[in-house]
Amino acid sequence: MPKFALIYRNANPPSSPEEGQSHMEKWRAWSAGLGSALIEPGMPFSQAVTVSKDGITKVGDEAALNGISIVEAATCEEAGAMAQSCPHLNLGGDIIVAEGMDMEM
Repeated sequence: MPKFALIYRNANPPSSPEEGQSHMEKWRAWSAGLGSALIEPGMPFSQAVTVSKDGITKVGDEAALNGISIVEAATCEEAGAMAQSCPHLNLGGDIIVAEGMDMEM
């Protein structure tokens, strides 16, 4: 079954510890609802750098990457439907759904 990355972007942080706790409860319920389709529940990001041939540069707010999860789905549209109910969207963010490619490395 194809794997898809759900790439979380541009969310506003919770405004209080209580809001953060509520968000995490919603996140846990959403992820549990995906069942076996969710193969990597998530990895939040805290900071980032850009690496180029000219060196390494700290990434500012322009990247606004919040984290990633991996799901299995038959199609990109099916993976997108899974993402539609994600609580990340309630924080003003969006989600890029990208299909992974199987390649021998």
